[in-house]
Amino acid sequence: MDWIFKFPKEVSVMIVGMLPIFELRGAIPLGFYFKLPIIKTFLLAVLGNLVPALFLLLFLKPISEYLHRFFIFKRFFNWLFERTGKRAELVQRYEALGLAIFVAIPLPMTGAWTGAIVASLFKIKFRYAFFAITIGVLIAGIIVSLLCILGKLSWQILQ
Repeated sequence: MDWIFKFPKEVSVMIVGMLPIFELRGAIPLGFYFKLPIIKTFLLAVLGNLVPALFLLLFLKPISEYLHRFFIFKRFFNWLFERTGKRAELVQRYEALGLAIFVAIPLPMTGAWTGAIVASLFKIKFRYAFFAITIGVLIAGIIVSLLCILGKLSWQILQ
């Protein structure tokens, strides 16, 4: 992961925010590592996390429908939607509110990427899905930021 350090610090935080799995959970601690101001780190990580969600919400369904015609892609999208659907009981029950809560939980497989896939899978309208994902990302960003602040304070106290 050394390649991320070749970019300006702000760009690195945004890129990590865009990556699946890492998302905010990686971008905000990276901003702390770079000693960027917390508000700047938060905004860059949130923006970075929302960019792929926007594209997934707009293009996942048409792209998956087109690629579904090819065997290898059909298997991939079936696997992806089946795997994602198993984690989305909350979204099935409460739709957009459930989607916001699902995205807000800063654990693996619950971020903006998975939220956008879930929204596509359950056919949640774009405006509701993007709003819910945005709220979820903001809440997750606050949680991760607070955890980083607490970790930094604990480290300072222990030294």
